[in-house]
Amino acid sequence: MSRLEVGATAPDFSLPAADGSTVSLAELRQSAENGVIVYFYPAAGTPGCTKQACDFRDSLGSLTAAGYAVVGISPDSVDKLARFTADESLSFPVLSDPEHTVLEAYGAWGEKKNYGRTYTGVIRSTVVVAPEGTVTLAQYNVRATGHVAKLRRDLKLD
Repeated sequence: MSRLEVGATAPDFSLPAADGSTVSLAELRQSAENGVIVYFYPAAGTPGCTKQACDFRDSLGSLTAAGYAVVGISPDSVDKLARFTADESLSFPVLSDPEHTVLEAYGAWGEKKNYGRTYTGVIRSTVVVAPEGTVTLAQYNVRATGHVAKLRRDLKLD
């Protein structure tokens, strides 16, 4: 699937969350003055994904104060996400996309290369969606460590 570009309309979605509710992009956009930070990660509970989620958790207060909502999406089951949320005290929604529908729509599912091996999986990515539904920032193949700090700089929050 092709990657989203700045100015494109972000595909809407409704997915099950770790707490059993259903979260939609439309609802998140309504609650966020400056937009929604949608980040895609490969697997809850792995070292890199835990580091990234905790960085978002630790920056959530300032991101929210700046008018942004945060949501994480992975192909993990709701049960695994519930454990991840509890273990890491995550205070933002993490959503389950086991069929890769949203991951594919956002260009965050595709061919990856790691240690000389090629396979299909989640491309660690972050897309910022403005309240009106357009993409204002799209970053693909981001690093787990340091990504939130870079995102904060890119959004001119630091």
